[in-house]
Amino acid sequence: VPKYLMAAHLRGEAPCEKNGGVKKRRSDQADIPDSLRQEAETCYRLKLPEDFYQFWKFCEELDPEKPSDALVSSVGLTLVGPYDILAGKHKKAKSTDLDFNLHWRFFYDPPEFQTILVGDSKTQYHMGYFRDVPDELPVWVGANEAKKGCAISQVGDNVFAAVKLFLSKKLKEVTDKKKNAILKDIDEKLTRTAKELGYSLEQKTTKMKQRDKKVVTKAFHGAGLVVPVDKNDVGYRELPETNANLKKICKAIVDAPTDDERLKAFAPIQEMLTFVQFANDECDYGMGYELGMDLFCYGSHYFHKTVGQLLPLAYTLLRRNLFAEIIESHLARRREEEVDQEAAGMGEMIQSWACLVQLSHNQLLTHTYQTPFPSSW
Repeated sequence: VPKYLMAAHLRGEAPCEKNGGVKKRRSDQADIPDSLRQEAETCYRLKLPEDFYQFWKFCEELDPEKPSDALVSSVGLTLVGPYDILAGKHKKAKSTDLDFNLHWRFFYDPPEFQTILVGDSKTQYHMGYFRDVPDELPVWVGANEAKKGCAISQVGDNVFAAVKLFLSKKLKEVTDKKKNAILKDIDEKLTRTAKELGYSLEQKTTKMKQRDKKVVTKAFHGAGLVVPVDKNDVGYRELPETNANLKKICKAIVDAPTDDERLKAFAPIQEMLTFVQFANDECDYGMGYELGMDLFCYGSHYFHKTVGQLLPLAYTLLRRNLFAEIIESHLARRREEEVDQEAAGMGEMIQSWACLVQLSHNQLLTHTYQTPFPSSW
């Protein structure tokens, strides 16, 4: 009997309680009450894969008191985001108006990305589930270092694979024998648990390769965009500029010495916006999606208004309404250049809630962005 099942029994919890009765779980399901699963998925309005719950139980075995912190001292990872719901942290929040669209959302995170693990705060390393469509399960787990840019790397199709890859790199870096032994022990436990549960530990699975074939463009973040394209090739048309040229155009806009120069530099973008209108009229919704995402990824506040015109519309046309809502919430907060300096210095509790990092005078600030709720959790 797994330790976490025994622990649940000792706490007097049934494997799954619903309407006063006991419902049998499938053998591949984690022992987490349906009510808690529903709460996590209702808060985010996103379906969570079974590996999300299984990994929580794995961390619960490592540290029954604080599963969220089970990997902090050894691996340097903290369970966050929807894991905060499983930990009950949302119930301790002072604010009644919690915006889960922004919870643990970093500066470059597109709506498709949902943070579940955070690492080094200096680079703002974090891992999250990446979804092409909000009402479907994630296609893989990605990683980003917000202080370095918008690039999202694929690190496996489940959280076990992602942490395994992270552990493997960590083991190569650690020279201290004691720390190395601790990491090896966790690595062995994780590998064994993943195999028992039937999860692949490959960085790139067949399923991920199949998804790659559906990608119409890599976009600036490199994760790729997927849109429906019919047999007549309706659904996506290429931008008239390459990624390299588009970045040069963006740089010219941001670096312009005066507003007049900036307006002139914006002409190629304005022309592309006209092309996007034509594309939308002919159901090639992927074009506006790509341009909006690229400008979002470039990161400058000069593009926020244009992104706000492009992405919510693209998501709505693609019937990805939740993503439209997320990008609108994100842009509204992303535009604020003033960071709450007092909140930024209120100690480790607040520092641990890094949600959005602001651009001020075209430089990434190092302070924590305080959303309405994290600092009070």
